[in-house]
Amino acid sequence: MTTHLLRSRTAVADPAHQAFVLLRTVFTVAPIAFGLDKFANWLTDWSAYLAPWIDDLVPGTAQQAMYAVGVVEVLAGVVVAVAPRFGGWLVAAWLGGIIVNLLSIPGYYDVALRDFGLLVAAVALARLAVRYAPGHGDVGPDA
Repeated sequence: MTTHLLRSRTAVADPAHQAFVLLRTVFTVAPIAFGLDKFANWLTDWSAYLAPWIDDLVPGTAQQAMYAVGVVEVLAGVVVAVAPRFGGWLVAAWLGGIIVNLLSIPGYYDVALRDFGLLVAAVALARLAVRYAPGHGDVGPDA
């Protein structure tokens, strides 16, 4: 019992563990919140962020495409919460797609650059999860 408590205190004091917890929390909450907002458009008119060439590829309207995007983002947030080793890579790949979309719309390069920073943070989450959220059968530092 004492050994478990000592390891728990050590993990809480570990800066890398703190970074993992922060990234996992943010990449759970933010995709869910932004995904839900795709249905409400409280923060912005999300359909304005859809490149015309992508709007031409997908069936329906741009707003209907944003509904699908919202569902994917909510699911990505849930995956990060339950399986951050996979969820971090999932969010990074999704952000890669968003970046390609934004780079094809003049005037959105600053948002694409911000999303690149988020992509790097999602990769960091996935890498930290190898240590702090080991998969089934893995031997982590606290196993």
